[in-house]
Amino acid sequence: MKSTIENTVEFVKEKLKGAEAGHDWYHIERVWKLSKKIAATENCSQEVVELSALLHDIADPKFHNGDETIAPKIAREFLESQNVPEEVIEKVLFIIKNISFKNRGEMPAELPAELKIVQDADRIDAIGAIGIGRTFNFGGFKNNLMYDPEIQPSLNMSKDEYKKSNGTTINHFYEKLLLLKDLMNTPKGKELAQERHDYMLGFLDQFYKEWNVD
Repeated sequence: MKSTIENTVEFVKEKLKGAEAGHDWYHIERVWKLSKKIAATENCSQEVVELSALLHDIADPKFHNGDETIAPKIAREFLESQNVPEEVIEKVLFIIKNISFKNRGEMPAELPAELKIVQDADRIDAIGAIGIGRTFNFGGFKNNLMYDPEIQPSLNMSKDEYKKSNGTTINHFYEKLLLLKDLMNTPKGKELAQERHDYMLGFLDQFYKEWNVD
């Protein structure tokens, strides 16, 4: 008999078939692996961490007209079908609702360990070489400009402004990606983020050299 985690993997793989490449099964799998790596260094519920990592992007609002209610609904229905205890379901849904970068201004003061872990894992997958690839893929998906020296990054955007933003892909580094290192919750998350952060800085230096034909 398959475990709940195995069933969740199958469910997510099926649900995300054809998803945009930065938010597909492979993104979920990386976040799941990173979550397990960080969880090994923290006092937490492994079950809540793994289920949350697997279900955190089951219906990303970016691809559902900004609707943040769809993902928790799908996750609840699936977890109930697996007879997961209500206490665990509530914890997983809390993480799904609060994991996003754009929701950081609405976060409660005290965060559960499991949210800290999965949030770090999700943010780590947004930076480094993978993060660069995902960022340019999504920029192309939205037909955003790659770079325009005349358009400055929009810093300190509100949640609504962030959701509606169609800035350049390079500006996204300054509006989000380069901020993530200092938003890590866990010691392991900070350690993993630093290397990827440094890699992005090197990439940007090279990008500007090539753009300006130096």
